[in-house]
Amino acid sequence: MRAAFYISDGTAITSEVFGHALLSLFPMEFEHDTISFVETKEKALEACKRINKTAKRTGLKPLVFHTFVNNEIREIIDGCDGVIYNFLEHFVAPLEQELDLKAKPKAHRTHSIHENSYDYRIDAVNYSLANDDGSNVTNYEHADVILVGVSRSGKTPTSLYLALQYGIKAANYPFTDDDMDELKLPPFLKMHKKKIFGLTIDAERLVDIRDGRMANTKYSSARQCRMEVREVEKLYRQEKIPFLNTTKLSVEEITAKILSETGLQRYKY
Repeated sequence: MRAAFYISDGTAITSEVFGHALLSLFPMEFEHDTISFVETKEKALEACKRINKTAKRTGLKPLVFHTFVNNEIREIIDGCDGVIYNFLEHFVAPLEQELDLKAKPKAHRTHSIHENSYDYRIDAVNYSLANDDGSNVTNYEHADVILVGVSRSGKTPTSLYLALQYGIKAANYPFTDDDMDELKLPPFLKMHKKKIFGLTIDAERLVDIRDGRMANTKYSSARQCRMEVREVEKLYRQEKIPFLNTTKLSVEEITAKILSETGLQRYKY
């Protein structure tokens, strides 16, 4: 199996994102290895040994994606037995020319605590945790978005991803079996209707998820799941609430679609 290394003098998140995006275009499996905070010559030499050892073991040159700003460390990594992909060198020079401004590389700048979005994201995570699964319905005026849906339709992971990645305060509220006899928006949701976004899921997939949590119960039965999904989608249409089917979507895709439809401001950079 071909190995892929993601290396940086910081978190290596940028290398991972770029590298994974490129490799996803190719229908094959890769052996992934991330090496972060390679901030000294000693650590760079250790990383090189790791790459060279992998090359010898597999008989194939590893793919090495990196974003070093330190020239001395970068030269060490570039000298290893791998195929080097340096994202920064391909884009910095053209940008300098376009902006008529010399770049000033600095390690950790991309994902440091000093970025403008840090406080937004911490506050948003705290808010989402405090307002998860309908645990607090008294401060929805502070929410940027309120996710609703049946249990296990993806509300909690989506709320937390919106908060952690984009600094968006996302509350979420579940519609349960007790609500189904006469399903309607409760007053505390009705008054914030413009903030509501609905999630739904195919009943068959919901059965699988719930069965793994509470097997052989009413909660996980096919009949119950079909009824809940049907009633919730009916409510969305009656109330003209935008909604999304999460069945075949990752949490990244769910959040991207929500952001696209709502136009919520992102606090990522």
